[in-house]
Amino acid sequence: MILAQLVNGLALGAGYALLAVGWTVLLGAARLVNFAHGQLYMIGAFLTFLVITKAGLPYLAAIPVAVVAVAVLGGIMQLLMRRLTLDQNIVSLMLVTLAFGYLLEGGGSLLFGGNPQVIDSPFQNAGMSIGSARFTGQDLLIVILAFALYGVTWFVLGRTNIGRLVRGVAEDPKLAQLYGIDAAKVYLGVFVFSAACAALAGAVVAPRSPILTSIGFDQLVITFLVVVLAGIGYLTGGLFVGLGLGVFTAFFGAYVSPAYSTAAAFAVLLVVLIVRPQGLTAR
Repeated sequence: MILAQLVNGLALGAGYALLAVGWTVLLGAARLVNFAHGQLYMIGAFLTFLVITKAGLPYLAAIPVAVVAVAVLGGIMQLLMRRLTLDQNIVSLMLVTLAFGYLLEGGGSLLFGGNPQVIDSPFQNAGMSIGSARFTGQDLLIVILAFALYGVTWFVLGRTNIGRLVRGVAEDPKLAQLYGIDAAKVYLGVFVFSAACAALAGAVVAPRSPILTSIGFDQLVITFLVVVLAGIGYLTGGLFVGLGLGVFTAFFGAYVSPAYSTAAAFAVLLVVLIVRPQGLTAR
């Protein structure tokens, strides 16, 4: 029982980490917010489902289609908010992206319907057993992608000119523009990356359970928990906090009640913010 919940928690946590990486970069590196992040996850999951069922493409081919489509959607959102991002008007960005979230959820309900859907993945039926625990191929895919995405993102932000441009714009957009950096393009790139990450998370995590168009705000709550617990902008911390939160949620759900898992996670967040306001992994 313990081993089974540990395996389930690690897969769940890797999914949380995948979902949070885009928001971590968006908020930490670019000083932007997107309260429609969960709805982009939902759109990514449903597009994967539609590409498989309507276009007849295999699961692995459906993933990049969904990721690219949602990345384009994220880019359109950013272009519509161009002035707000350049002015760093965070309150207005919060309200506008929240409105986008409701629009995407409503549009998703009209397009995809209100019934739960299941994404057919060949990895979900494959896997291995360790004692009483079963680790599916889908679980392994989620864990591998989480570590790989965090590793690539860490390298790009910390070791390349792209990362230096992003950090420069985040520190002072107006000064960066005086040095010839096109802040609008940097913000667009970061927003597109964040949207693509949300879609990727939706495409690979959704086969573990039925999907609904109403899952967006639930996923936003999880993203918020991971990012704040880790410390805003601490990329590596987001990976390990996501894994830890997944294990905590799995054990709490198994031994106490799954109905109160989110409330318990927020109780942990409250304690952390009181004891260590900068987050668990912030220096």
